[in-house]
Amino acid sequence: MKLEDFNNIDLQNVGSLPFSIKAVLLGVLGLVLVGLGYWFMWSPALDELDQSVEKEKELRTVFLTKKSQAIKIDAYRQQMVEIEKTFGALLKQLPDKSEMDGLLTDVNQAGLGRGLEFELFKPGQETVAEFYAEMPIQIKVLGGYHDLGAFATDVSKLPRIVTLNNLIIQPASKETKDGRLVLEAVAKTYRYLDSSEISARKSADKKVSVK
Repeated sequence: MKLEDFNNIDLQNVGSLPFSIKAVLLGVLGLVLVGLGYWFMWSPALDELDQSVEKEKELRTVFLTKKSQAIKIDAYRQQMVEIEKTFGALLKQLPDKSEMDGLLTDVNQAGLGRGLEFELFKPGQETVAEFYAEMPIQIKVLGGYHDLGAFATDVSKLPRIVTLNNLIIQPASKETKDGRLVLEAVAKTYRYLDSSEISARKSADKKVSVK
């Protein structure tokens, strides 16, 4: 079979061509068909397959994430129960409005019980937050070093939350020789808002947001 044999091919009389030429022509035709099939049929199908594989990976990742969350759901529920218990215990340490006077008396008595002299005990203006109010109390007490420390300990042990802030301790005066000190601090105590106060706060916030 020579190259010149292909130049003299009579396509109307293909059946009489030599077998070798027929084989080459069939091979070329097969390659053309394969190329056309790949271009018009297999290539889109392969692209779709790649997209399906990527989608499967995405769905598998989502499934594993959801499965992990489902496995931990009992632990999350138990954690929520513990958080609610802790929050409830902390909330009980916040007095309501009617108990504030008694709490202020407890702070005062904690100092007097340690033999301290109050030179200043002045409740300040409340600061209202989302569900509680904070009241600062300016205090100035006179007493011995150990008595002042015992007073701070007693305040920390009160059934309601009271914190001592901005502490300043200094000698009572230069002339004082009994070792007494002056403690100045801001005691902060907290109370929870009742339902009417919470409603009023929400209404005020809505009016501010509307403006």
